[in-house]
Amino acid sequence: YGGMGLDFSYSIAVAEELGNIRCGGVPMAVGVQAGMATPALTRFGSEELKKQFLVPTIAGDIVACLGISEAGAGSDVANIKTTAVRKGDEYVINGGKMWTTSGCQADWMCLLANTSEGPPHRNKSLICLPMNLPGVHVAKRIDKLGMRSSDTAQIFFEDVRVPSKNLIGEEGKGFTYQMLQFQEERLWGVATVLTPLETIIKETIDYTRQRKVFDQPVLHNQAVHFRLAELATEVELLRSLLHRTVALYVEGNDVTKFASMAKLKAGRLAREVTDNCLQFWGGMGFTSEVLVSRFYRDLRLMSIGGGTDETMLSIICKYMETLPSK
Repeated sequence: YGGMGLDFSYSIAVAEELGNIRCGGVPMAVGVQAGMATPALTRFGSEELKKQFLVPTIAGDIVACLGISEAGAGSDVANIKTTAVRKGDEYVINGGKMWTTSGCQADWMCLLANTSEGPPHRNKSLICLPMNLPGVHVAKRIDKLGMRSSDTAQIFFEDVRVPSKNLIGEEGKGFTYQMLQFQEERLWGVATVLTPLETIIKETIDYTRQRKVFDQPVLHNQAVHFRLAELATEVELLRSLLHRTVALYVEGNDVTKFASMAKLKAGRLAREVTDNCLQFWGGMGFTSEVLVSRFYRDLRLMSIGGGTDETMLSIICKYMETLPSK
């Protein structure tokens, strides 16, 4: 379909390299296109859907977005309210999506919607939704704390008619397909924060080496260089967990627990590294002139998007059998 036929570990290598971009929004947009809106289509979509949507998405000729979160259902995916009612050979879609990355410019959406009245984990389906259809309303581009270069939209659907052949895989399997997509999304997210965290630590070392307080470089304080050493160690540990998880995933294993652990650690470490390093920059860290302040804002999303820290903890607990499964 125009790709290189490589396994998922190569996507992670790309994600780590994209971390060299000095903002979070651009790598996230690429991630949505390559590893968030397309895995289910790649794995379960019909040949016709792959030719219509996957091929031009891989080529970069069209932009994809993922329609999961809603105003009343973020990490609680089972609680979404958007409906896709089957009428003849079409689905009629009503509802809305929130926090949709690339939503204002997207050509199509991988949409999760309720297609029946059944149990919440078995009544959902994924549908390829062209964004130029009548009834698709992009309400606004959302103004955000960070990721400010990223296009994030609120979208409403009013009697949008989509051919039933645009269904990805089987009807009612959408929740399961999306949970599988989440694993690649979370691992991609972890990979994209590694290089920025290393960059922030390096730039903080350089700055504190030349910035003097009380007639000596800030870096010469043992508390400062010990803390930076600890943070660098934590980043390396996160990388090791990521690479282990990816290796298991490529071998065909269920990595839900490890992917959730990596996502949880990445979100918390992103906050820890950016906050600690910003402190060592002093007043300069509170300006928009330095990278650490940008990543302080951009990387805060890691603990929220793609499943909150609290959601990751719940998943980990279930796999550790400390909580009853539903």
